[in-house]
Amino acid sequence: WGSSGAAPLARPSMQASRLVELPYSSSDDDDSSLAGDMDLPVAEQDPAAWCPVTPKPGTFSQCVRYLAFFWNLLFLLLGLLALAVGVWGLLAKGSLQGERLAPLGSDPMLLFVLVGLGAGTVSLAGCLGALRSSPCLLRFFVGAVLTFTGLEVLGGLLLLAARHRLRDALRDALLLCVLRYQEEPDLRFLVDEVQRSLRCCGLGSYRDWETNPYFNCSAPGVQACSVPASCCLDPWQNGTVANAQCAFGALRLGDVAAGTVVHLEGCVAQLSAWLRGQAGGIVAGAAVLVLVEAAGVLMALKVLGDIAPGGVQD
Repeated sequence: WGSSGAAPLARPSMQASRLVELPYSSSDDDDSSLAGDMDLPVAEQDPAAWCPVTPKPGTFSQCVRYLAFFWNLLFLLLGLLALAVGVWGLLAKGSLQGERLAPLGSDPMLLFVLVGLGAGTVSLAGCLGALRSSPCLLRFFVGAVLTFTGLEVLGGLLLLAARHRLRDALRDALLLCVLRYQEEPDLRFLVDEVQRSLRCCGLGSYRDWETNPYFNCSAPGVQACSVPASCCLDPWQNGTVANAQCAFGALRLGDVAAGTVVHLEGCVAQLSAWLRGQAGGIVAGAAVLVLVEAAGVLMALKVLGDIAPGGVQD
């Protein structure tokens, strides 16, 4: 009995130990699961976990934001002014009418319209982007300004590389102005200002005005064999009143006699010399324009960095 009775006694003790251990292990698991269940609602109820509070922008960031707004507002007003001037010029000349749509592409007022539309659209995006803290509008503004700056730099490099051909292009442009002198008031104003300022007449000489159908000697009008009054040495009568007939019949005269009435030299050489003399001012103006555009881009990037997720606040 000693050996055989020991085994039955050991079995109940092992079963009892197992029964005792089971509740303890299950209770530990239940406690951990309950603890996890208790922690979940606390995390869900924490507002900071779902809606992190964005730090308030500093004084410098606020100043840059308002400066960017007023900066773009200024250029928006300038763009709207250019657009208004262009539209007014087109309406005043009737270029928007059905029969005048063909020469619309060569109308100088169209340049004001395009520049006004471009500058106004980009500046409006910059204004609203800075005011409403809109990353989409600010990115559009930065991309548009960088695109325009790249085109300007590319155009400047092309002009520098093709500076020897610039004289031929200038001659073609002036020839178009001479041919359409009586048809386009803007071109007439531009040609008159150039001839008065540079004291020149025509392209290469005053006789280039024979190509104009109104000043040609075979023309039926009173302006036949004449040149514009802006070619005259003294375009004023009695020093106060503009004399529109001071150059009538100048093409019938010889060079010596015509030289006492009008300027004999052409405007191409004079304008080329003037452009060479103003090269420093043109480069300085282009540099200022690029710096202005760069300042607008930097301010927009600063505002964009402040409102972007994870942006550093000053």
